Amino acid sequence: MIFNPEYESMDGKTREKLQFARLKNLVERLYAAVPFYRNRMDEAGVSPRDLLTLADIAKLPFTTKDDLRETFPYGILACPKSLIEEIHMSSGTTGIPVVDAYTHKDIEIWGESMARTMAAAGCTRDDTVQNCYGYGLFTGGPGAHYGARVLGANVLPMSSGNTARQLQVMQAFGSTILTCTPSYALYMAEEAAEAGIDLLKLPINKGCFGAEPWSENMRREIEARYGMKAYDIYGLTEIIGPGVAFECEAQNGLHINEDLFYPEIIDPTTGRVLAPGEKGELVFTTLTKEGTPLIRYRTRDITYFITEPCTCGRTTIRMHRLFGRTDDMLIIRGVNVFPSQIEQALIEIEGTEPQYLIVLNRGASHLDEVEPQVEVKKEFFSDETRDLEGLRAKIEAVMKSKLQIFLKVKLVEPKTIERSIGKAKRVIDNRKI
Repeated sequence: MIFNPEYESMDGKTREKLQFARLKNLVERLYAAVPFYRNRMDEAGVSPRDLLTLADIAKLPFTTKDDLRETFPYGILACPKSLIEEIHMSSGTTGIPVVDAYTHKDIEIWGESMARTMAAAGCTRDDTVQNCYGYGLFTGGPGAHYGARVLGANVLPMSSGNTARQLQVMQAFGSTILTCTPSYALYMAEEAAEAGIDLLKLPINKGCFGAEPWSENMRREIEARYGMKAYDIYGLTEIIGPGVAFECEAQNGLHINEDLFYPEIIDPTTGRVLAPGEKGELVFTTLTKEGTPLIRYRTRDITYFITEPCTCGRTTIRMHRLFGRTDDMLIIRGVNVFPSQIEQALIEIEGTEPQYLIVLNRGASHLDEVEPQVEVKKEFFSDETRDLEGLRAKIEAVMKSKLQIFLKVKLVEPKTIERSIGKAKRVIDNRKI
């Protein structure tokens, strides 16, 4: 279902005119109201009057996560604090958190963008949405909640955790839509199996999963365990939260809400804007944001744009599912590898669970050592060393074939890798210790 055909199916020329008008207004407002951006534009030798076409956005300076941390908490606020109705922040596990402040209009736009997202997955007012994204300063729970309310669906605001209760509620209320991280969806499925609950017999039939990278094989695993259709959604705290981009029923890339968020792909090294189809770093400008708007925010996510018409009828540009990030890419003996590629290889192998860790150490020769730790399924785990060695050799062979490097794998017993109710931590870097 297309929630807002006027904007989602708008013809390209009309959309470009809208984007340019909104961009021009945004830049004029930030130049006048936000010293950070006025100084940045002055340093770059550009002003609002230099924007004559949409392509002139390339003249504007980038914004980075470091910029947001350095201006914490209100250095990029573009309106009076009295107009702010809600504040969200990133987890801040690697430093000062980044802040996203919302006016009343920002909240309405957030609900609209998530309504489009969930409608594309088939959610309607007749559905019961079990929202297991975390509530609080994290944007996941509130974003999905607002979207479901705009759609008119019944929302169960569960938040994450307390999995036994999640499963109890799922059965009692006949939840039809699940929203959470993909890793938590798999964890819930594991716990359901342990409790003797057959998820295939429950009404749940669709899921909107995001907040962390996940592979096509992980999608198939979730769909098989729940008997559902699993949809990928994309967003980030800095831009608005979930609702920036989403899959439709065609599942051939994620439609970007272009009337709200102007997307670019750039060369991560040079900053040069790349053409559709070229893989690079994803950049967003928040065209309508009032509280904390951003110009050309570098997400560090790696993808490319798909411009071919989609069978769903939407005309918005699509982004390929993420390949990884510029800041979690592993360089292993000269080969660039993303954790998601390792996951893709692991889930194809019979006998393993979709739970893994990638441990990085500094070897005695001062070279990086990479140890993938992989859980073995209970029925395949054996005291027979020969059986385990055979499975490990198979995993190592598959990864070498797919990644073009050899990695020595460590097999671990079932349920020994820590589960996550939010974003799964997949890489442990001991090289700095």
